[in-house]
Amino acid sequence: MNLCKFIFSAFLATTLINPANAQPVEQFVKVVIAPDHSDWTYKTGEQVKFHIEVLKNGNPVKNAIVKYEVGPEKMDPVKKDSLQLKDGSLTVDMPGMKTPGFMRCTVSAWLDGKEYRYWATAAFDPLKIEPTVNDPADFNSFWDSAKQQLAKVPMDSRMVLIPEKCTDLVNVYHVSIQNIGNSRVFGILCVPKKPGKYPAVLRVPGAGIRPYNGDIKNASKGIITLEIGIHGIPVNMPPDVYSNLASGALNGYQYFNLDNRDKYYYKRVYLGCVRANDFLESLPEYDGKTLAVTGGSQGGALSIITAGLDPRVQYLAAFYPAMSDMTGYLKNRAGGWPHIFDKNNSIYNNKKDKIETIAYYDVVNFAKRVKAKGFYSWGFNDNVCPPTSMYASYNVIKAPKQLLLAVETAHWTYPEQIEEAEQWLLDNLK
Repeated sequence: MNLCKFIFSAFLATTLINPANAQPVEQFVKVVIAPDHSDWTYKTGEQVKFHIEVLKNGNPVKNAIVKYEVGPEKMDPVKKDSLQLKDGSLTVDMPGMKTPGFMRCTVSAWLDGKEYRYWATAAFDPLKIEPTVNDPADFNSFWDSAKQQLAKVPMDSRMVLIPEKCTDLVNVYHVSIQNIGNSRVFGILCVPKKPGKYPAVLRVPGAGIRPYNGDIKNASKGIITLEIGIHGIPVNMPPDVYSNLASGALNGYQYFNLDNRDKYYYKRVYLGCVRANDFLESLPEYDGKTLAVTGGSQGGALSIITAGLDPRVQYLAAFYPAMSDMTGYLKNRAGGWPHIFDKNNSIYNNKKDKIETIAYYDVVNFAKRVKAKGFYSWGFNDNVCPPTSMYASYNVIKAPKQLLLAVETAHWTYPEQIEEAEQWLLDNLK
């Protein structure tokens, strides 16, 4: 855990984008690390220098005790040392990586018996990173068949007005829609009250089990918004219901039925996102043509996946997509969350049937099929969704795309990233 900057996930209900966006909490002592290139980017083989400082009250801490480790992200270190910094600073020289990827320097400092820890990550030709995951020959037919299955299921949509959430500009509903396998998709729908035809945004969630509030703010700007959950349960129940599920029946849902491509947990989830679009398309207020999807982390993955599955999606905005190139660990490099094939994962699943199944669910293979215009954003220090894995997906996207980098961010975003992504979506939707 990062004790210098505590990273956590906070999901906004007031923006079009829904990533874990909270900035880390400041601490009394700061471990500051940076590669010597201002953009943190190098060519393969190029030497990198990591400059390290331990600061208190903005000044170097003399005689600080530090330990550092350097190596490819998520892999064993290739260089490490422990020493005392006489003037509070240190430079670590490293030879460049021979292949495209990311090198991470992690530093722990001790002061008054307390540990402070952070890291910095240098990129080596990241736009040349290629995926490791297999692209099954029957990938298209598998998902075409699944969508045909879904199309035969009546939508049976149910909308319940939530009067206490409605405003003078927006009606807010708790909605339930029939999905495959006798399951349902639940969400919060926000529809402008003023008569007219409006664009629509599907908001897909990050990992976890929680309630949702909907996006009233942007619905008041003339956009239909639907924020869905993925677990087939209502999204307006008391918080303790979700915490009990998270520690009980839904604990580890990312791994459920991973040995069977037809029964893997995410098959219902991916088709549920398509079904949510079916529902949006059925609304009389929808303009019939302008549809976007957005989210962060698991929601970033679902944004790309939904766009790859559903040609109705015209725009997508994704922050640090999870589930990208998950087989990277099998090739001795970082793979995407949920780190299924990481030997250090307590749930280590490197069996052949699991490797075969994951190819039908990896973001990379949907990214290859995306035709929607896209906005993407992440940082090099992400320790949940490794940048190696995210670039493996981004690099295969042929549709129009733009990437906003905030290199020092980990699994969080600056307000400026949120604002730029939101404005991008508003400009395109309007």
